[in-house]
Amino acid sequence: MTTDQTFLFALFGSVFVLLIWGKIRYDLVAFGALVISVVAGFVTPDEAFSGFGHPAVVIIALVLIVSRGLINSGAVELISSVVLSSNRPLPLHIGIMSVVGAALSAIINNVAALALLMSLDMEAAEKAKRAVALSLMPLSFATILGGMITLIGTPPNIVIAQYRERVLGEGYGMFDFAPVGLCVAFAGIVFVALIGWRLIPQREPVGSIRNDEDTDLFVAEAQVPEDSKSIGLTMNQLYPLANEHDITVLGLVRRGRRLPGFARYEEIRKDDHLVLEGDPKSIEAFLGGAQLDFAGKEKHEHGLTSSSLKLAEAIVPEGARIEGRSSNSLRLLSRHGVTLLGASRQGKRFRERVRKLKIESGDMLLLLGPEDRLTEVMSWLGVLPLAEKQHSVIQRKKASLAIGLFLGAIALSVAGLVYLPVALAGCVIAFAALSVVSGREVYESVEWKVIVLLASLIPLGIALENSGGTKLIAELIVAQTAGWPHWAILTVLIVVTMTLSDFLNNVATALIAAPIGLDVANAIGASPDPFLMGVAVAASCAFLTPIGHKNNTIIMGPGGYRFGDYWRMGLPLEILVVTISVPAILFFWPL
Repeated sequence: MTTDQTFLFALFGSVFVLLIWGKIRYDLVAFGALVISVVAGFVTPDEAFSGFGHPAVVIIALVLIVSRGLINSGAVELISSVVLSSNRPLPLHIGIMSVVGAALSAIINNVAALALLMSLDMEAAEKAKRAVALSLMPLSFATILGGMITLIGTPPNIVIAQYRERVLGEGYGMFDFAPVGLCVAFAGIVFVALIGWRLIPQREPVGSIRNDEDTDLFVAEAQVPEDSKSIGLTMNQLYPLANEHDITVLGLVRRGRRLPGFARYEEIRKDDHLVLEGDPKSIEAFLGGAQLDFAGKEKHEHGLTSSSLKLAEAIVPEGARIEGRSSNSLRLLSRHGVTLLGASRQGKRFRERVRKLKIESGDMLLLLGPEDRLTEVMSWLGVLPLAEKQHSVIQRKKASLAIGLFLGAIALSVAGLVYLPVALAGCVIAFAALSVVSGREVYESVEWKVIVLLASLIPLGIALENSGGTKLIAELIVAQTAGWPHWAILTVLIVVTMTLSDFLNNVATALIAAPIGLDVANAIGASPDPFLMGVAVAASCAFLTPIGHKNNTIIMGPGGYRFGDYWRMGLPLEILVVTISVPAILFFWPL
């Protein structure tokens, strides 16, 4: 072992120990290791920050932005709306949610797919009066499995594709991962739906996301647009949909006058206003299902390029400008472009219209407006915005446009007409120009810690490869498996990579394991593709711990899981993945 190899192995060993320890942010660990390697002369100054312009880094950042745009436009909601039902048997519910989660993960980032479906799964568990732990972990695992199907579904696939392009001159295409990925995902989903969930211990979640005691119910108004499917229905015909979304329909306003009682047998007409009670997310979801608009929303919209809207919650302190006054008297909408959508006053229900209601100190306000105006207007009103209490308003009229732009970008890339990062960049520019994503969301969507981690480790990985370090590891694997058939050596590589991924970031695992896989293939005289595909599968499949994949970390609190709960379903699932992936890889990518 040379001096260079000894230093780099020691550096990577320190990085791995610090990443597993978890007390220091992983991006700082990776960036610190990069700086040390530059100072020590193992990475040149010119190469030090080359990772930030690496195509894999660019693709991951752009995929995250596109994922936010598809969610904002309601494109993802169209797919997910059919999966929520509290009446299905649990195995069927898990199966349907897993299939949808895997499908979404194949076209958007798998973390975004889980974030969207997790709230739906928790809502279904609450209505079915069962432990959410039984379905939340299977959903997380399914989104991880689905990400393996396409190039953009999970970062390890992007890393492997770009590595192959760098060393062999041609990378993998959008659907080159699909044959193996589909086999593994199908087998994994069948397992989690029929067997896996039975292995999960049931506990009450700690710090559940949905806590009714901490949820403020707002009285709000919704307007009936001319193309609404609710026109012609009676009020009581909306009750089943309202119950599904935990909404109470309180009444009907027509031509500025609230009709007596609940108006339950009154037929809904164009330009009517429905009075609703619920939490902001439930109100927003109900409006989408009933094809209603927020009251005053039309004043914010000016075609396809209208600004994306936000819902923000705020509390009224004593002495605030709005105290003792109404939204109408302040001309909040006409002068400032923000709508007072709802109000909450210790559970009290109002007969007055929301915009005419005199606000008191201690009231909770639900405000609707362009993101860049909300902060300014809340400061002018003298109200205190609540942290983590902003909600995006889905722009459902842009759903088909967003889907078309995304599919167009993918089609251009698959056809070889446009380089994938350029195609995704064009999609992001279109989303921003059409206000599917706001300027702030473009930057907020990117997981900058992951970007720094990946950009820092790329030069380090190249340095280790150039020093012969990865070849040394490959020779060790080949020596220990001397005389074994090639499929057994591939299995060993997959198991080793999968074990690393359970404790390290999957991007870091892919960066280190990819050159090892290539060197192993060269050492035994086999095609590199089966070994690179094996690394891609193994780096993505981290099911034993909550730290191996961000999706597993996200569900830990809401599901009430402990560190040791993951291996109960994760270990047999990883064994199944190895059992299915090896023959699938050898069939589609012969040695």
